[in-house]
Amino acid sequence: MLAKDILIDGYGRIREEVHAAVTGLGSDTLNTVPAPGANSVAWLVWHLTRVQDDHVADAFGLDQVWLAQGFEKRFALGLPRHDTGYGHTPERVAEVRVGSGDLLTGYYDAVHEQTLDALRALAAKDLERIVDERWDPPVSLGVRLVSVLSDDLQHAGQAAYVRGLLQRTES
Repeated sequence: MLAKDILIDGYGRIREEVHAAVTGLGSDTLNTVPAPGANSVAWLVWHLTRVQDDHVADAFGLDQVWLAQGFEKRFALGLPRHDTGYGHTPERVAEVRVGSGDLLTGYYDAVHEQTLDALRALAAKDLERIVDERWDPPVSLGVRLVSVLSDDLQHAGQAAYVRGLLQRTES
């Protein structure tokens, strides 16, 4: 198995978890914050998708799906164009509201396809390329891809947990 095959499998698992966390939820549940200072399912999935979109696009020299495919306009959040959710206050989290899960999964699926296209074209030597010199040590493409995969899976797990909490309180 090649390293790119492992990454493709890992990113496929993110997609599965995103869909499991979102599918079947109405906008009220998607946008509900389960406790003061916590994050909604909508914010968690939007954020993990924005991070993947931003970081993968940057690492591969691609346009962000958010901007190139018009998702910024479809979501109409009123946030800065390149906002990914890092450092959002509870008030900012509350601004990320969606009308349906289809918008969230549609955006995630478009980002996922761009990610897979980039991963399929990888050669092993590409993983050593430095993509971010702001860190010590500088970040290689391989490290960045694993970092995004880890962060996204954590947020997808959080979204699934919030979904479970909210569904229990609704029944």
